[in-house]
Amino acid sequence: MQKSKSRSIVFKIAKYTGITFAVIIGLLFLTPIVFEDQIKEQIKKTANERLSAELNYSDVSVSFFHHFPSLTLTLDNLSLNGSAPYTNEKFITAKEVSFGINVASLIFSKSVKIDQIYLSDSFINVKVNPEGEANYNIYKSQEQASKDKDSSDTALKLERIEILNSKIVYDDKSTKVHFDAFGFNYLGKGDLNKAVFDLYSKANIEKLNIVYEDEPYLMNKKVDADLITKVNINSLSFFFQQNNLKINQLLVDFKGKFDFLKDGYNMDFVIKSNNSKLYDVFTALPPKYITWLSKTELKGNTNLLLTLKGKYITSENIAPDLDLDIKVTDGFVNYNKSAFPVSNLNLDVKTTVPSLNPDLVIVDAKNLSLNINQDYLKSKFLVKGVNTPDINADFKAKIDLEKLLKALGIPDIELKGTLTGDVKANGVFDQKNKRFPITNGVLNLENGYLKTPYYPNPITDITIKSKIENQKGTFADLKVNLEPTQFTFEGKPVFVQANLSNFDDLSYDVKAKGELDISRIYRVFSQKGLDLDGFVKADVSLKGKQSDAEKGNYSKLNNKGTLELRNIGITSEYLPKKFIIKEGIFKINQDKMSFNNFLAAYGQSDFKLNGYLQNVFNYVMTNTGVLKGSFKVTSRYINVDEFMSETAPGTSVTETTKPKTETKPENTQTGVIIIPTNLNLNFTANAQKVNFDKLNLQNAVGNLSMNKGKLTMQNTGFDLIGCKVTMNANYQAVTTKKANFDYAIKATDFDIKRAYNEIEVFRKMASAAEKAQGIVSLDYQLKGRLNANMDPVYPSLVGGGTLSVKDVKVRGLKMFNAVSKQTNSESMKNPDLSKVDIKTTVKNNIITVERFKFKFAGFRPRIEGTTSLNGKLNLKMRLGLPPFGIFGIPLTVTGTQDNPKVKVGKKTEDLEETKDSEE
Repeated sequence: MQKSKSRSIVFKIAKYTGITFAVIIGLLFLTPIVFEDQIKEQIKKTANERLSAELNYSDVSVSFFHHFPSLTLTLDNLSLNGSAPYTNEKFITAKEVSFGINVASLIFSKSVKIDQIYLSDSFINVKVNPEGEANYNIYKSQEQASKDKDSSDTALKLERIEILNSKIVYDDKSTKVHFDAFGFNYLGKGDLNKAVFDLYSKANIEKLNIVYEDEPYLMNKKVDADLITKVNINSLSFFFQQNNLKINQLLVDFKGKFDFLKDGYNMDFVIKSNNSKLYDVFTALPPKYITWLSKTELKGNTNLLLTLKGKYITSENIAPDLDLDIKVTDGFVNYNKSAFPVSNLNLDVKTTVPSLNPDLVIVDAKNLSLNINQDYLKSKFLVKGVNTPDINADFKAKIDLEKLLKALGIPDIELKGTLTGDVKANGVFDQKNKRFPITNGVLNLENGYLKTPYYPNPITDITIKSKIENQKGTFADLKVNLEPTQFTFEGKPVFVQANLSNFDDLSYDVKAKGELDISRIYRVFSQKGLDLDGFVKADVSLKGKQSDAEKGNYSKLNNKGTLELRNIGITSEYLPKKFIIKEGIFKINQDKMSFNNFLAAYGQSDFKLNGYLQNVFNYVMTNTGVLKGSFKVTSRYINVDEFMSETAPGTSVTETTKPKTETKPENTQTGVIIIPTNLNLNFTANAQKVNFDKLNLQNAVGNLSMNKGKLTMQNTGFDLIGCKVTMNANYQAVTTKKANFDYAIKATDFDIKRAYNEIEVFRKMASAAEKAQGIVSLDYQLKGRLNANMDPVYPSLVGGGTLSVKDVKVRGLKMFNAVSKQTNSESMKNPDLSKVDIKTTVKNNIITVERFKFKFAGFRPRIEGTTSLNGKLNLKMRLGLPPFGIFGIPLTVTGTQDNPKVKVGKKTEDLEETKDSEE
């Protein structure tokens, strides 16, 4: 009986348990079905009210079993666009996004509460443009959302965020920071419903890449993180309270604060790694160090501290302060089992970069030392600033460079020799105010050898013995001694000996002898994008003072020797192309450097020079030295247009700009020809052909001088369109985009038709000559301004002169056709002019024509008035009638040269002047 009762109780328990389980299972299936429409509707409302970006997905499902035991709403194949200006680009895409729903809120509340988010196989693509505008500002503020609609129906009560197998790309062009995270897994827990909450996070990344200013810093790094972050939703700020990171094998403690501002960021980061192994540090470095690390035995302890504090607002040019402290103790480095490893490596460097401004950088290297057996290197230095750095340095060394490079595994360069040095320096280097650090030391290299991958043969037998002294911290007290310095390259030895002192008034004693193939030696130090070539053979001895050279006390100088040059390429900030000296011999005598049969080329132009330069040493060594000289130059062809500057708009004449070689689009302004201000040169020139601003000059001769940035041409003659032309002219650049000029020109008996067809300026200023034929002469003075294309600015032109007309036939000129029609005189259409002098003046874009008379076919016309350089007419004309012109018809000619209007009478309308805007 007892057994039967027990069996009955067990059966009842099993029965009710089964019923209960069945009900629960039923509820698990039925609840999503009952509430599915309500949930979907509330989610749509929430998306519309809370998001300002476009949201799309392929399907929606509700289930207890997707993330059991949570009831979840799952969106398949979700895509969410970014905020402006990225509204048409994807911000988040995911194979699946699930929202965990609080079941109690479905039954007991009017609102649907979402307390969990799951994101799997997603791609989060964060973008920030150069102006600091980001694509992640998609969440409407509560104030904005409430204006759209009361959003109390659905609430985000987040307690869990989980991201699985996802990818993140962060591309910020305002800060030039880019990072990729592949295989990103994240679990975050906390009461995310609060305005301020603690977020407990675990994250791991299979591959992390970080790039700054296109330079990779971390590539393919594995990251594990255990984080506690205080989040403030209202201010969108993050406070990293406890953050333990592991980057490959390096353990890092990361704390700080990060605030999103309207147009930038506010940050306060402290990143440190204490008592880490030197080896572990290198596992977190860029890829090239990982390859090196695989062949290197590395020991030692390190302490790292990086802080980044302040606002980063690109639009206001505000940046945070950066501090980086690195300490290495008891370091040991042995690359590829070298017989002479580096030991006792110690490094203690503190670097500060206020406002991320390199000009304000402070580097405090309290210790940099190492040993290789008995060899040593000990150094410490403190440098403040870049432009006028304050330096306190102490350097001591006696080390075999070959052993050092092999132990450190420095690639692509072979360097040998014994370096010994003992140098101390303390003070400010300020060239403008003639300040130099108090310095005392020697630096020597014996049995030196250098070979790079850019050239197959080395520089050998390098010997450098140098001594530098400065006891007072001034340029005047600076002494530099090189005695001797020598090396051998391609089997040819070079010897240099120099004693330099008093850099305020440089006293020099320099001897140099040897041969250098510059094209080859440059390739030893070759850099991509640069080129230099040529050959120099030197045997010179220079001794004297800078002041004696400046004052012309040449008897106190002792400069002599020769320099032989071949195929030397010279670049200058003033010239867009390379100037090449094909061959030439310099003979140096005191302060004069003579040129003997120099052959040179610049673009299409060729030159042969004989002459001399003076004050060369002073010109080369100082910013104020003026190069003087006189030359005879002959050429077969000179293309002046190739000398045009290509500096950027707005750059002053004194600013240094690199020459550009890229092809410029048509109509792009190039720049005026710049005459350097530190030249005082005279040329007697003879060129068979010169191309200048669309003019083709033949047999050009004359005297040309450059002095203080001004070019002067005197008694210059050339053949133009078959006639002899003589000209005096002055030219000076004001900026790289503007130049002033003046000239006086005489041209005798030139063909007016050829002048119109071949000379653009003549076509503009004498457009009435379009239908003319015959011979004219010109005697004219003109001054004005040139624009960046070396074209005249017509409102700036001022001048005057006489155009003499002889045996000219005018055919089809519209003005005379109109006069003929008005006066019913057929012979006025095509007048023949025998001898007429037309005097004109130019100012404010107006040409004033003085009264002149001529006669033809019994008529005696008289013309005076004004025309504008843009073709408008305002002329008075009296048509004297045959036989003697006693009686005449008064006429006015207005309108334009293309559409003249002729009326009988004397009333005219003044033309509007166009004044030069830069007067």
